[in-house]
Amino acid sequence: MLPGGTHEVVQRYESLVYGIAVTHTECRGDADDAYQEVFLTYHRRQVEFNGEQHRKAWLITTALNCARRIRLSSWRTRVVPLTPEHVDAEPDGFTLATDEQNVLFRAIRALPETLRSVVYLFYFEDLSVARIAELLGVEQGAVRVRLSRGRARLRDQLLGGLFDE
Repeated sequence: MLPGGTHEVVQRYESLVYGIAVTHTECRGDADDAYQEVFLTYHRRQVEFNGEQHRKAWLITTALNCARRIRLSSWRTRVVPLTPEHVDAEPDGFTLATDEQNVLFRAIRALPETLRSVVYLFYFEDLSVARIAELLGVEQGAVRVRLSRGRARLRDQLLGGLFDE
């Protein structure tokens, strides 16, 4: 057991943090790095929270920031990216309950980050528009617009090839 209840927090929020990491990074290795960084930061800082919702909000914000930092790191600008067939489509151990959910998750990963964050938090983490706005530091109207645009892009992406034949 880790001191300060870290073990319990990891067990309780591992799927939340890993889901955000997977959604906002390019490959399993980067998602793993973000996941580890979030809980290592949590353990080292031993932040005092005003309740479980505050702790959850801190973990979500930290996961988004870690994934963004990894994705935008200067190291990435100096390496040759893998070809699509070498990039992890779905990291090991991260599959959803149904094939439809997995298809939707892959489509969400293809969205631009501003839309992806809002759509993922709304549909997969079941957060309200108000809560997402608070976490991302934007107005509720901006969250609603991003949700609408994200839904439209997902609709186009998922139905785009359906009637082409």
